Amino acid sequence: MSYEPPIPPQELPTDVVDTLGDYSPELLRHIARYAEELAEYQEREARLAENEENNQVEERPEDLPDDVPSKATITVKEINDNRYYYWQWREGDRVLSKYKGPVDSDN
Repeated sequence: MSYEPPIPPQELPTDVVDTLGDYSPELLRHIARYAEELAEYQEREARLAENEENNQVEERPEDLPDDVPSKATITVKEINDNRYYYWQWREGDRVLSKYKGPVDSDN
């Protein structure tokens, strides 16, 4: 670990860099966790919206449960430092999820 402060990415606005510099390490870790979850959520929303727009009918995966629609995608959620696969799909304005199984740590 370096004794020099990290260099922020050029894409990060200066006001964000300045604001983050005033926060405690604990708060920064909470922000980092939230930012990662928010990025995953926004990516998932974009994928779901794109799938709805394309209205593609894909073959139903063999491991897809009967109560999960074929338009569902797989996402990873981290809970208590463990990672799990979930099926996720949109019904109207809601995003629904169903547990699939743990993420294999060998991957």
